Amino acid sequence: MASNRLPPPTSELLGTVESLCPICLKRVSGQYRQVGEQVLLEKACPQHGSFAAVVWRGEPDFRSWLRPKIPWRGGSRRPVERGCPLDCGLCENHGQRTCTVLVEITSRCNLGCPVCFADSGSTAVDPGIDELQRLFVRVMEQTGGCNLQLSGGEPTVRDDLAEVVRRAVRAGFEFVQLNTNGLRFVEDPELAHRLKDAGLSSVFLQFDGVTEHPYTLLRGRPLYELKCRAVDALASAGLGIVLVPTISRKANLDQLFALVGFGVARLPQVRGVHFQPLSLFGRYPAVLQGDHVTLPELMRGLVEQSGGRLAVADFHPPGCEHALCSFSARYLVHEDHGLQRLGSGSCDCRPLPAAQGAATAIAVTARQWTGVTDPDVAASAPRDDLDRFLGRARSHTFSISAMAFQDAWTLSLERLRGCCIHVAQPDGRLVPFCSYNLTAADGTSLHRTR
Repeated sequence: MASNRLPPPTSELLGTVESLCPICLKRVSGQYRQVGEQVLLEKACPQHGSFAAVVWRGEPDFRSWLRPKIPWRGGSRRPVERGCPLDCGLCENHGQRTCTVLVEITSRCNLGCPVCFADSGSTAVDPGIDELQRLFVRVMEQTGGCNLQLSGGEPTVRDDLAEVVRRAVRAGFEFVQLNTNGLRFVEDPELAHRLKDAGLSSVFLQFDGVTEHPYTLLRGRPLYELKCRAVDALASAGLGIVLVPTISRKANLDQLFALVGFGVARLPQVRGVHFQPLSLFGRYPAVLQGDHVTLPELMRGLVEQSGGRLAVADFHPPGCEHALCSFSARYLVHEDHGLQRLGSGSCDCRPLPAAQGAATAIAVTARQWTGVTDPDVAASAPRDDLDRFLGRARSHTFSISAMAFQDAWTLSLERLRGCCIHVAQPDGRLVPFCSYNLTAADGTSLHRTR
């Protein structure tokens, strides 16, 4: 009798990888294996057994997304002693220069989300203003110039935040961005104007959806109306706004293009949406364990939810960080909210210097995410069609991007060595973001001190 059982999916070894055990955080060997449409990172620890996590689901093809780079070997580096990722700071094996530095100016927070990569909420004393000034200067000296993000905790709990921004600008940073949940701007709308006057360029605004469900699950309370008011307050000050949703399969995977639509409707103040799939480090509820949304799922979800206004071919791998870490696309938004892709979705597959990609990313990010004035609104003189087109091209570009951070289940040391987003430490070390925030299954941290 014929069997109705489906044949097992095909399995193919794609390559070997160095990773970490998610229990003890010791280095282990692993492999990328394609099983059906899924690519798994499989690894085994002699003490704690075998583990597997999905790192890629479906099209575009995993192998087609890889982009070789010529590693960067410049700058002042720490010698390799214990090996990656224990020597982060940066060590001699790191292959990418700094594109963005995060400085955590407080560990306090006014929200207390169930999901938090920083596990914020500490009552530790904030670093002093002069200490931050010295750190900003040292980062500039080490990196030769990069973008700066002020983070936490929740940075707006500091009453001297405008002075912190001024000190960063004084140290030479041309693009200063604030990573915030936005609640303080609802309580004090004039804060946005004070920060703009101090030199703030952009706001990386936690914004998880266009209904209350994502906030209730990810943040522990309904926040959507407050988030909209925060957007209004920031827009009134002329600050560039980037909406940053944490994406969870259970919370908001069905709201990808709705978030794009929310942002597009608020151009030129909202400059883009930057999706961040939930990574299992820091603080997260048990109900979300194993909830790895992959980059191709985001790309295809955006296309399907857009009703054909977007295409998978619009998106391209990064020129700065490792190819498996992100995607991006930029669009010109027409008056009817039609989206016209800018540039080509295809990439040059020749090996390019990693530092060249970082330099390009620094400039493009600053240009796209900085606040702009709508020339059609601001201009007092009559404008012809060409003036209006050129003005719109400057003010009405919109970016769609995503960054898949690595956790203890998905970490590849090759990817980590290509990281360009670094967290500045009080002693001057620059630690790759995913290494700094990495936590074991029981919450033990590799680098971060609570």
